[in-house]
Amino acid sequence: MTHLRWLPSLLASLLLIGCGGSSDTPASAPSIQGSNLFYGLNATFYVDVTSLNPGVTLSVDKCVPLTQTASASTTSLAYTCKVTGTGTLTFTAKDGKGTLIATQAFTVPEPQVQVTTSLGSAVLELNPTKAPATVDNFLKYVNSGFYSGTIFHRVIPNFVVQAGGFTSGLTQMTPTYPPITLESNNGLSNLTGTLAMARTAEPNSATSQFYVNLVDNTSLDYVSNANPGYAVFGKVVSGLDVINAIGAVPTGITNGMSDVPTTEILVISITRIK
Repeated sequence: MTHLRWLPSLLASLLLIGCGGSSDTPASAPSIQGSNLFYGLNATFYVDVTSLNPGVTLSVDKCVPLTQTASASTTSLAYTCKVTGTGTLTFTAKDGKGTLIATQAFTVPEPQVQVTTSLGSAVLELNPTKAPATVDNFLKYVNSGFYSGTIFHRVIPNFVVQAGGFTSGLTQMTPTYPPITLESNNGLSNLTGTLAMARTAEPNSATSQFYVNLVDNTSLDYVSNANPGYAVFGKVVSGLDVINAIGAVPTGITNGMSDVPTTEILVISITRIK
């Protein structure tokens, strides 16, 4: 980590105050660096000073709560917080009068997961800005390893491929977490390659099952409270050919369920990559 020299400037400022200098003497801006800047994870920020002038406050948007922690560096203060948004995240420092004395912008990428199947891999990018509860729920299942060993249990050509609820032999899994509130009225549409949550006839019933649209399925979009549709929360950013290959496999009826692939399509794992 590269350290700039804010601490000497602060000391100089304090010396000027002690010798009759003005308390308005500005301090040079410190170097502010961040690590582990990923949605839903704990980020760490390093401010290149060993102490703060009286009245100086630090803040950061899209990351809460900002809490001082032990620093691995003898020349920096360290702070942690949980990242709650994507895009531009800004860390600021203000003096006792509220004057901005330092600012640093960081970029938080959209979260991505890799779906590894018996027919190949695809990468899904999630949209926590439009569907935060849905993304958080999906990531909990991903992080717990819930999807490893599941199958694509429903495949309808020119419609959708669905997974996340059954293991080999069409054994139904018990969801780990409670059902979530439907976020279908978020401006995202069930277009080709988008990722959405499956649910029952009850709008707020989605748990672990998800589907990928093989074509534009705008009939699945939100229309009204009486016709709420299905919540889109991401999209395929690579490997759509793999999804299409899954969508083209032969299907039949198994244990009374229709549209089940005659040869199981295994989800080897779903892991977070960004």
